[in-house]
Amino acid sequence: MTNSNDRHVVQNPNGGWDVTAPGASRVSAHTPTQAAAIDRGRQIIGNAGGGELNIHGRDGQIRAKDTIAPGNDPRNIRG
Repeated sequence: MTNSNDRHVVQNPNGGWDVTAPGASRVSAHTPTQAAAIDRGRQIIGNAGGGELNIHGRDGQIRAKDTIAPGNDPRNIRG
């Protein structure tokens, strides 16, 4: 089952790396390096309440997965 907070780090055919959400028409982020895209993907998922980051290699195949715990979500008020 796919969580709406899940993201994929994929190579952009025009250069750089994208952070994408399944089924989205736009990318969540574009960076010059895969490492920067992974960091940004972790931030996006953490801020959205946690999810799965799927990291694709240059061949398009998933090479790693990372489960991200909830992060700094302003809607999550703990008192």
